[in-house]
Amino acid sequence: MKMHDIPFGTTDWQTIEPTEHPGDTGVAYWRTCQFGDIRVRMVEYSAGYLADHWCSKGHILLCLEGELHTELEDGRRFVLTPGMSYQVADQAEAHRSSTPIGARLFIVD
Repeated sequence: MKMHDIPFGTTDWQTIEPTEHPGDTGVAYWRTCQFGDIRVRMVEYSAGYLADHWCSKGHILLCLEGELHTELEDGRRFVLTPGMSYQVADQAEAHRSSTPIGARLFIVD
């Protein structure tokens, strides 16, 4: 990832209008900022959320609150709790998110 042509700035995430993204179950709310090719999001998953797709986009993801379950297409599973992160490259390993209790995440992709 190359970061260029991004002047210094601050983001008050509460002022960014969330967009709703239904899962197979539950819902995700994204607050999104775009900086050139880089998307930065604050994402909240409701309790019981299960993504409606396998994602092959690369991310750097930090769990801020709750508990995030990540399943890879090959069957491996990981659980992130606050302060834990994961990173995966574009087209590297398809993954799908879920959470039994809800989660708040900070994601750069």
